[in-house]
Amino acid sequence: MKLGIHAGPQDLLMTELKRLWQSAEDAELDWVSVWDHFYANPLTDRHNPCFEGVAAMAGLAALTQHVRVGCLMFCAAFRNPGVLAKAAVTIDHLSDGRADIGVGAGWLEEEFREYGYGWPSLGERFAIMEESLDIMTALWRGEEVTYHGQHFQMEGAVCSPQPIGLRLWIGGRGKTRTPSLAAKYADGFNMPYVAPDVAQRRLDTLYEAAVQYGRDPNAIDTSVNLGFYMLSERQPDIDPRGSLTGSVQEAVDTLSAYQEIGIKGINIAFRPPIDWDAYTVYLEKVVPHFKST
Repeated sequence: MKLGIHAGPQDLLMTELKRLWQSAEDAELDWVSVWDHFYANPLTDRHNPCFEGVAAMAGLAALTQHVRVGCLMFCAAFRNPGVLAKAAVTIDHLSDGRADIGVGAGWLEEEFREYGYGWPSLGERFAIMEESLDIMTALWRGEEVTYHGQHFQMEGAVCSPQPIGLRLWIGGRGKTRTPSLAAKYADGFNMPYVAPDVAQRRLDTLYEAAVQYGRDPNAIDTSVNLGFYMLSERQPDIDPRGSLTGSVQEAVDTLSAYQEIGIKGINIAFRPPIDWDAYTVYLEKVVPHFKST
């Protein structure tokens, strides 16, 4: 099972973020991802630092040499899909083909409203996302894209150069539409903070949809983000059943439960302040168990 970290560029100085990214590279983890928010999460103070996602991911790509670099997830409503497609290809080339781009519908109402995007309904946000996916994947296939949608219009757009190792991820906690979109468009499906039984149900939906689209379900990568509270007295501010808590052995048992149902990757997700001692124990005591299997 592939192991990584998800470090939203929030509530941390850039020096701390770079320390996290470098730690994953040094520990030979498989994955590091940022996120795409304008405010830290959970939102307690709008003045808490939160860096922009595209620039953060480009910095991550430039700093590392081997780990795959991603974003979970870029909000489709925040950027023209042609611009995001070009940014993704740029980061893919910058990283020598190590880029993974996640696309989602967005959910944090305050950042939508306060940054001038209004607050579209959930259905409209998904419609924006699907139009974006149509455009981006066509550009990455090398097509000349003319597209007349409800939300986006393109007239003979071309993306050059083409990607070299870029992979597309779709993710979220939705029961049906999100895994179905992943089955239709994506190389990978990510589930944030879900317990193994919930992850199993989402996998079932993903596999059924993949067959309907004529795809091999086993060809779609899968991962789960888990809140990182190992060896901590802090209470998870997200679903504790979707978090890594307790002792080293409990952490191993939790990751094994996801591995047994067929999840291919786990990313531990940080809520600052980071417990660097617990993170070191995780790298030294938990990660080797899975690298040896």
